[in-house]
Parts: sequence; structure tokens; C-alpha cells
Amino acid sequence: MAAGSPAAGDEDKGGLRAALGGLTTRGRSFLAAGVAAAVCAYVLGQGDLLRVGLLLGLLPLLCVAVLYRTRYRVASSRRLSPSRVPAGSEARVHLRIDNVSRMHTGLLMLQDHVPYVLGPRPRFVLDRVEPGGRREVSYRVRSDLRGRYPLGPLQLRLSDPFGMCELTRSFSAHDTLTVVPRTEPLPPVRLAGEAAGYGDGRQRSLALAGEDDVIPREYRHGDDLRRVHWRSTARYGELMVRREEQPQRARCTVLLDTRRIAYQGAGPDSAFEWAVSAAASVLVHMLERGFAVRLLTDTGSSVPAAGAEGFAGSTQDSADSAGLMMDTLAVVDHSDGAGLSRAYDVLRGGNEGLLVAFVGDLDEEQAAVAARMRQRSGAAVAFVLDSGQWVTSGAVAGAVDERLRGLREAGWTAVAVPPGAALSELWRQASREQSHSTPAGGTNSLSGGWA
Repeated sequence: MAAGSPAAGDEDKGGLRAALGGLTTRGRSFLAAGVAAAVCAYVLGQGDLLRVGLLLGLLPLLCVAVLYRTRYRVASSRRLSPSRVPAGSEARVHLRIDNVSRMHTGLLMLQDHVPYVLGPRPRFVLDRVEPGGRREVSYRVRSDLRGRYPLGPLQLRLSDPFGMCELTRSFSAHDTLTVVPRTEPLPPVRLAGEAAGYGDGRQRSLALAGEDDVIPREYRHGDDLRRVHWRSTARYGELMVRREEQPQRARCTVLLDTRRIAYQGAGPDSAFEWAVSAAASVLVHMLERGFAVRLLTDTGSSVPAAGAEGFAGSTQDSADSAGLMMDTLAVVDHSDGAGLSRAYDVLRGGNEGLLVAFVGDLDEEQAAVAARMRQRSGAAVAFVLDSGQWVTSGAVAGAVDERLRGLREAGWTAVAVPPGAALSELWRQASREQSHSTPAGGTNSLSGGWA
């Protein structure tokens, strides 16, 4: 960025007017005193007083001209460490200023624009920077509210040695700080089921079913010719290859109810923010345990949208999938929808693995829709929040007890969430209720279910 570089024509005149507008209180005082002294010298006929008035008036104008014509070429860069932080944690912003001109700079004052939720605007004063020199400064930002916050642009204020004039120049670059929901470590829960994805079963492959059960695919450039499946090639009339062995992975869908009518209150301690943080905790926990995970909202939107039927892909991209889902939760807001039918339509049925839902207030109709979701998953766990209880700190209402009973009768493991509850304790409670619902000595036949 070139600070204070002059333009031509009308732009030069406009820049000069802006430079005159940058006169400080000291500069304006000197200019006013010079004009007053010149007027008095003319009236009184005092030549010495006129010379003093000219000196007082010309000094700030000379500072404006020198500062306006200064050709400082200054470059800046900003680095966030880290660029994605949980709510309530601090991030450090590193600013670097490089003097790429052939002359020393004057006194530089830096100010970076940050949203008010991240704290006060940081200001720094830099002394003269030698040609080719650099200066590095840093500051910390913190937010208790999740979201995406822009940082910048950086403003550079130039001042003359006498403090008569100040000019402001802005860099165009800016960065974004992502504040994701807080996550809580969850206790490990032993999972059972035919496709649990653990132990010996995790290494099983579809290709081990036998020659007749091989599912081929079309040949792609770069495939090993030794994997050509000649029987399928003859059948389909085009070159077909055997699919690569793919270890079976248990699936988990985390459903987050974002309906505006389902929650009351706002702020970091509201029921909705607890549900968002809890959903983030479950996503991270299940990804760490090797599950193929997706995030589903009541609007029917699924994250990630790509991959095998909308689930996160292989373990290699689990970190990318986790980052994508956490970025989504960082900006998720209330939806204007009134029902869960769109989320119900996304669930294909029968092969969805574990379904973990965080829902707000449910009326009779939406409770029935949620009950039908159980038929489209291997196992289902619901954490039900009574937002009215969170606002008033009252007892669980009878309607909530009725909804919990209806979900349990439909096969859900339903747990009520009191205000300020720890998700880890509710996680253990859901595990205990799941184990009690499994017949003694029997095998849990729910794919991805809790044992």
C-alpha cells in the first residue's frame, strides 16, 4: 500500500482538501493565530507582528504540503493464530508492517478494525521505520459468542514531527475469525452392532464377499489394469474394474432442531446455544471414534453434502469434515420453519446408523414426526430441551414428560435436558437407558446402537 501518494487533476485537489481536513487541533490553532496576527499587524501597521503571523500561519500549511507529498510505500500482512477458536477462547492477531520505500517513515499510528464483540480496537504507535525495515505487533481477541467476525481493514495514520497534521490511509485486505461452539469431551461408550465399525469387523470389506458378489465400477484413468473385472467387462461392453476394498464404518447423523418457535431466550446461556454446543461435541466425539458423521438440521440441509450419501468420507478427510461442520455450527441461526418433516425426508430409512437428535419444544404433531424418524435409523437418542424451563428455571412441564414418553414408546432413548446440564452426564444417562432397553443376554440388533 502506498500511503499518501498524490493523484492528478480533480483527484489531486480532492486529496489536498482531505489533507487540509487532517489538520490537528494544534495545526488549526497555529493557523488561526497566524491569521489573527496578520489582521492585527495590518490594522496596527506593525511589520514585525505581520512576520510572526505569517510564520504561525505558514507552518501548519507547510506540514500539510510535506505530509501530502510524502511517498511512503508501506506493506502490511495479518496472521491469525489460530483462525478457528472455540467460544470463550483467545486468538492472537499478528500484524507486520514493511517499509518498501527508500526513505525513513515518520511516526506511524496503526489501528485495526475489529467488531465490538471481540474487544476494543487495538492501536499501536511505531517510531521511524528504516528503508526495507519491518515492525511486528500483535494483539488478542476473544468472544463468548460464536460466529464469523471480520478483522480489518488496517488503518495507517501519518503524522508530521510537529503534530500539525494527520493523514489516514486504509489497507484493503481483511481476514475472518471463526468462533465455533464450545465442545465438551464425552465419555467413551461401547458400541455394538453388526456394522459397528470396530474391532475385527472394521477391516471387513465388500470385496471379500466372493467373485460373484463383486460390485464393479467403470474404468478410470490411472486404475491398475490388474483390477479389471473381465466378466463384468463382457457383460456391460465397457472396461470395468473391481472396487477398492472399503472398510465398513458405522454411521451417525446428528440432528439439530433450529426452529425459532422451539426455543425461548437468547444469549450464551440459552437453550438454543446449549443445543448447538452439544451437537458440536457429539460430532467431534463420533468422528474421533471413527464414525462417518453428518450434520442435519430441521430445514433438511445436510453437512457435508458430498461423500458417500452425504456422510463424511474416509478417515483421511475427517478433519476437513469436522472443520466444515464446525464452521456451519458457528453461523447456524434459528430457522423460520415450523416442522421436522424436511429432516424426516432426508433420512432414507433402515440404514442410517445412529441418530442423535437435539430438539426444542415439540407440539403433538412434531412429536409424531420425530417418533416416525426412529423407523429410519438403526438406533435413536433424543435430548429434549424445555426452553421455558431454561428461561424460568422451573420444573419440567407435564407436556415435556408426555413427549418423552411418546418418543420412548416409539423406540427412542429420550433424555430431558435441565438448565445448565453437563452433556457428559446426559451422555452416560442415555447409555444406561439404552442398555436397560436391550433384552438381558441378547444382542443389540440396532446397527450403531448403544450396548
